[in-house]
Amino acid sequence: MSKRKLNIAITGLNNTDNPGPGIPVIRGLKESEAFEARIIGLAYENLEPGIYMKDLVDKAYQIPYPSSGSQNLMQRLEQIHARESIDVLIPNLDAELYTFMMSARKLEEMGIHTFLPTLEQFEERHKANLPSYGEKYGIRVPASMAIIGHEAIASLSDEFEYPVLVKGKFYDAYLAYNPEQVAMYYNKISAKWGVPVIIQEFIKGTEVNVVALGDGKGNTIAAVPMRKQYITDKGKAWSGITLADGQMIELTRQLITQTRWRGGMELEMIKTSDEKYYMIEINPRIPAWVYLAVAAGQNIPEALVKMALGMDVQPFSTYQVGKMFIRYSYDLIGDIKQFEKLSIQGEL
Repeated sequence: MSKRKLNIAITGLNNTDNPGPGIPVIRGLKESEAFEARIIGLAYENLEPGIYMKDLVDKAYQIPYPSSGSQNLMQRLEQIHARESIDVLIPNLDAELYTFMMSARKLEEMGIHTFLPTLEQFEERHKANLPSYGEKYGIRVPASMAIIGHEAIASLSDEFEYPVLVKGKFYDAYLAYNPEQVAMYYNKISAKWGVPVIIQEFIKGTEVNVVALGDGKGNTIAAVPMRKQYITDKGKAWSGITLADGQMIELTRQLITQTRWRGGMELEMIKTSDEKYYMIEINPRIPAWVYLAVAAGQNIPEALVKMALGMDVQPFSTYQVGKMFIRYSYDLIGDIKQFEKLSIQGEL
């Protein structure tokens, strides 16, 4: 019996040393046993590598940044949808999620299905709200403080011991050993992502993550934990290995049950030498290392698409421990005509 064909639009094609989740999500979808995925890549920049990966992205379109206004973005999506009949849209970047969540009903009316967190779920797990989040759900979190100006930096030593982490509200994290470094990183982050900038207590230990999928009713559909084996200067996992860690799985299930999380998520934790887990971030979307979970037996992108379409999805019960991923660089060769066509016509 032939598989159902689906047109699936994907963002986050920036597969660089700070990779977006788009390409690994696409790899999972291309391996689906439930449907045949035709991928429509949605790119903000015309040099996002995913645009030029012809074996993964069937058609690419340039779209305006959400900061240009949701109306512009929706108008562009209407144009693309009129040509491509998009069945499901999977946004993969933190900075765009708010716009897509606010436009979820409009997208549904157009016939484009999504499976996103609610606005409340998205807002309460912000880095700036992490202390109250931890208190509400009984999770250990590092002490943190949101600052909006340089005047707060001088008094940080009253609240924190150096070094401290300096984090952007969407991306970027730097370890600062003194107030001068905090000021430098504050300028760098606020110029890029705006304020607030978050100052977070530095917890010494091993960085461990969980990629998970909630059905919006309190059930955990998928959860795979991993330990970062190699971390880049941008704090990104360049290598990782799946773990047999029941405590991380249980913590994830409890959180999804309590919050009734809807969609993909990544829990970033520090495991200390005395076996305590501190939640340092909750990312409200599928992470860039999701293909490790697919390889370990839990095809999270496939399950998310099925739930977006209202199909029955049974929770995954197992995954392979000891599966490892290693990222690598690869030169894609294209032609200036491709670049010109995307720049002029907005599609490739």
